[in-house]
Amino acid sequence: MFRHYAASFFSGFRRRDVAFSVFVAALVVALRLLPTGFEDRLPEGMEHVRGEVVSADDSLVRQYGFVRDGVQVLEVRISEGAFAGTVVRAENRFMGKLELDKVFRPGDVALVDLTVSGGRVAYAHASDHYRVTLELALLGAFALLLLLFGGFAGFQALLSFLFTALAVWKLVIPLFLKGWDPLLVSLCVVTVLTAVIIFLVAGLGLKGLVAFVGATFGLVLTGALALAIAPPFRLHGAVRPFSETLLYSGFGFLDLTRIFLSGIFLASSGAVMDLAMDLSSALREIAAHTPGIGAFALFRSGIRIGRSVIGTMTTTLLLAYSGSYVTMLMVFMGQGIPLVNVLNMNYTAAEFLHTVVGSFGLVLVAPLTAAVGAFAYSRAPQPQEESSPALPVR
Repeated sequence: MFRHYAASFFSGFRRRDVAFSVFVAALVVALRLLPTGFEDRLPEGMEHVRGEVVSADDSLVRQYGFVRDGVQVLEVRISEGAFAGTVVRAENRFMGKLELDKVFRPGDVALVDLTVSGGRVAYAHASDHYRVTLELALLGAFALLLLLFGGFAGFQALLSFLFTALAVWKLVIPLFLKGWDPLLVSLCVVTVLTAVIIFLVAGLGLKGLVAFVGATFGLVLTGALALAIAPPFRLHGAVRPFSETLLYSGFGFLDLTRIFLSGIFLASSGAVMDLAMDLSSALREIAAHTPGIGAFALFRSGIRIGRSVIGTMTTTLLLAYSGSYVTMLMVFMGQGIPLVNVLNMNYTAAEFLHTVVGSFGLVLVAPLTAAVGAFAYSRAPQPQEESSPALPVR
């Protein structure tokens, strides 16, 4: 039974694809262990622990319409660490902002910041509701679903997901904070991510190579377009949430505008990879089932396929981006602000630039991938992936 499951799990995959997956898994572990250089910036004696709220005193809390002000006094039983089982008095300070404030009730699980001095808790602050357990459970359910549905392909998809998340957290963010050029960092990291994700999905063969070359060309042109189009918009990078906070947190040397542009580049990379992979796969199938097809005919087929996909992909980008600022548009409409004013506001112009530049990248990657695929597949009608033996299972 185990042999049958193992055979179905690895069905259709070659040794080199499995070896590449193992290599990426090792990279995931290495990234997880890689220090960012910002681990020890908190004051000495600070601990962050989980605790259960025993009681909540709202006598010092004042309500002003929808917002609260004052301090909520809590009794919290610490659940982990050196003070496990200890009940401490913790404060929850309200800032008068719904997006930042939180309300605790008895039975809630909180993340508590402890200030320890002389072996005892000198001060405790309930920073937020503890959500890590739920987040890990959801991630575990997502991973299990991928493995059950996709088998080894699902494992590869999970690897690409973890590798991307860790690359952003362990490479992109720390290098930005250290003052490295955001656009150069984004280009290098996205190129690596494109290679890892595409070759995990498509395998180490011609199909993956065509998708990688097409996607890379498209991403480079997207970055160049962002640099060329952005200056006339006269947008400052502080338009993004928490950007200005960086300047007051000891990072006044950062170029927020280039960080903003790199965000456009990063956000569009996923859709560009998706389209390049779709075109490469389609062209590969056409070449396999039409022996002797010429490069020009194959290119025309790629263009026709690209036209069909681009329409939905650009709309997907619009919907994905607009969902993040729908409440902002509701405020503008609710206040009766004219459309011409809305379109000239920093926030709206930033999202417009974000959406349009990403769409430019999609439009450009289609003919580029079609050209690369037509050249490659017309000279190798039988895909390389089918010529290699499948991975034997013993």
